[in-house]
Amino acid sequence: MQTIMVVEDEPAIARVLTVYLRKAGFAVALAADGRQALDLFAQEPPALILLDVMLPHIDGWEVLRKVRETSSCPVIMLTARGGIDDRLNGLNGGADDYMPKPFIPEEVVARVQAVLRRPAHWTDGSKQRRFGSLGIDFMAQSVSLNGAEVTLMPRDLAVLLFLAENPNRIYTREQLIEFVWGADYEGSDRAVDLSIKRLRQSLSHWPSEQGEIRTLRGTGYQLWIDK
Repeated sequence: MQTIMVVEDEPAIARVLTVYLRKAGFAVALAADGRQALDLFAQEPPALILLDVMLPHIDGWEVLRKVRETSSCPVIMLTARGGIDDRLNGLNGGADDYMPKPFIPEEVVARVQAVLRRPAHWTDGSKQRRFGSLGIDFMAQSVSLNGAEVTLMPRDLAVLLFLAENPNRIYTREQLIEFVWGADYEGSDRAVDLSIKRLRQSLSHWPSEQGEIRTLRGTGYQLWIDK
């Protein structure tokens, strides 16, 4: 049985996550602060860490940094701060995924299972993905197609990075606005449509049999990848 370490200082959240993870067949180790998390990790590394950012004593960023000094153990960050800058900081710091609060417990379990499956398009544990001729480097925040760098507007790049975190997952306009533009954005959601249109133009030479940005009418968008 795989063990998931839940590092969370809010008891109610820790209890809910424990219930759902155990129901999905995982064992759970609990830590209420950063120091305890690092002590538990040193004793017996888990299969994956669910790591809150705002923690007593040692925050989640420092815990992540310490873990990455010695281990490639998968880490999913949990935080009330869900802006694109925070998400990219987490990924650049070595996190495997990033979930903003509040979250749906079933989705947390699904993300845990997805990360543990280690999709083949991650390259050697680095923060790069390759979808056929399309390459995405999360660390460098760069995109290449057929070996040539693709220049994108910053917001369009943020949209593509966000979609590429979970290929084949569908995101609504509202979710893209919240996670890329920010919850305080007051403009039209047409900005999402325009960004997607520009991305398709920039990736027009990407073979559609390898993947494409799809529109699901009445639902949202996805980075579809042929598995």
